[in-house]
Amino acid sequence: MTQLLAYVWCRLACRTFGAGWPALENLRGERYTENMNPIRKPFAYSYYNVTLILICVNVIIFMLQNFTPVLGGLLAMTPVLVLHGFFWQFLTYMFAHVNFSHILFNMLALFVFGARTERHMGSKEFLLYYLVTGVLAGFFSFIVFLFTGAARVPLLGASGAIFAVQLAFASFFPDSILYIWGILPLRAPVMVLVFTAIEMFLMIFGAANGVAHMTHLAGFGFGWLYFLVRFNANPLRMMTGRR
Repeated sequence: MTQLLAYVWCRLACRTFGAGWPALENLRGERYTENMNPIRKPFAYSYYNVTLILICVNVIIFMLQNFTPVLGGLLAMTPVLVLHGFFWQFLTYMFAHVNFSHILFNMLALFVFGARTERHMGSKEFLLYYLVTGVLAGFFSFIVFLFTGAARVPLLGASGAIFAVQLAFASFFPDSILYIWGILPLRAPVMVLVFTAIEMFLMIFGAANGVAHMTHLAGFGFGWLYFLVRFNANPLRMMTGRR
């Protein structure tokens, strides 16, 4: 996760125009019926602060990693281990982190972008979105690792899923203002697209960490695909106010 996120304050000056974004079922452009495609069947809305739960789980696992170093190796997505049956790593890599700064930046981003996004989507939808995009980003990285000779390189961190959450935040709240370094205001879509462009640049020119940046972009890409398939909505049109 780019360290610029460390300077995004939790101050959101949200300027809402009109009535705001409609409910998710309206984003799909259709009402739910018994004959609806099950992929687009909406959950009944519920909210139980899954963002805070995810943060607590990440923090607890990070503390356990410090007491039991071998735990990180079991949770991280390492292709050579996955090939030997460690399939759970496609999920668990999202909850393991390398060091304190790694988990701090990721959890800060999850709090800033996840809390309000979850309230809009509902906890069930948000959790499904978070886990699906994270797992798919991990699987995509697994394939790339295999074909680039990095089968023994472990992948850790929630950044792939968090990039998907950033996309959702910018799509649902395109007029929200976030302050970089506490002083530079940027609209959410601009900030998210700038961060994505930075990740793309670092993936291409930052050879040492190119694979990790690719995982971040994969999370963003699968988040975009989730919107198209699950919500029948184009994030770009939502961010530009055209829905």
